[in-house]
Amino acid sequence: MPALNVVPFVSVDNMMRLVHAVGIEAMLTRLADAIAGDFSRWDAFHKTPRIAAHSPDGVIELMPTSDGHTYGFKYVNGHPKNASGGRQTVTAFGVLADVGNGYPVLITEMTLLTALRTAATSALAAKALARPGSRTMALIGNGAQAEFQALAFRALLGVDRLRLHDIDPAATRKCLRNLAGLGFDLTACASAEEAVRGADIVTTVTADKRNAVILGDNLVGEGVHINAVGGDCPGKTELAPGVLHRASIFVEYEPQTRIEGEIQQLAPDHPVSELWRVLSGLAPGRTDARQVTVFDSVGFAIEDFSALRTVRDLLAAWPYYEDLDLLADPDDPRDLFGMLLRAAPPRLVA
Repeated sequence: MPALNVVPFVSVDNMMRLVHAVGIEAMLTRLADAIAGDFSRWDAFHKTPRIAAHSPDGVIELMPTSDGHTYGFKYVNGHPKNASGGRQTVTAFGVLADVGNGYPVLITEMTLLTALRTAATSALAAKALARPGSRTMALIGNGAQAEFQALAFRALLGVDRLRLHDIDPAATRKCLRNLAGLGFDLTACASAEEAVRGADIVTTVTADKRNAVILGDNLVGEGVHINAVGGDCPGKTELAPGVLHRASIFVEYEPQTRIEGEIQQLAPDHPVSELWRVLSGLAPGRTDARQVTVFDSVGFAIEDFSALRTVRDLLAAWPYYEDLDLLADPDDPRDLFGMLLRAAPPRLVA
């Protein structure tokens, strides 16, 4: 019988070991497959918009869900000013637990894992919504998420031409440096207008916590698929309303995206389609080559659940984890205080 006090814990170091053991693009593909699988059983999950605590500096959120057998949640923050102080804009950790007894079965870092699952979800959506044969992507916003997006789109769609732009040239140089030698045709662009020229797919993944126009209506041509990732909380958007009004819009969980996504700019009854319905064949995706499609991505708890269970399953083959002494386990479950007494140093017993 396993020790009941111990929970597997995956540190940042062990997560990096695990990802490299699997392979980065193979990991992205596994995550996309897991997300697609869980989206196909959408009705099995308890769903709620994430629980957010907003401040002028950023947001701290909890993202819970359960399929009735396993419960998962993620703690995640978003603080755009952090980078200037040497901190990550987004950090996260997550827990997976057994619904039957409430005991956690996994605790893991999720800063890296969130970057991977976000990119995997974006590419999964684009596979259903972009024009077949799309190979060129504009990547606007070259921060911490950019390279993950690039690799996910290559792994799932074969995208191998990237047009990069960021208002901070240092971010673009970082992105070019990290992707050099990985088989991409890379172009640094001086503006968003230059970046979208000739692009089949446009990914916007910026961090500024405000209503911004990263992509104006005049920059979006026929047939483009827009992967809008950066707008993910109230008052934080990237697309001009005109883009949304002439596009077919796809979301993860509509009640949450109405609050946090690009569609917060639109009327509450503006039509959108949930991605799970497209993946399940219950709703159309792209219907013609001239159609503009938008994936209004804010991130949803089922995606984190999929990522957590993927890591749990991979640990059986690659045991990159530590045993964390987390749960009290007295000999008699009713005698918690007795366990505390017996742990007292000898000098305190008398």
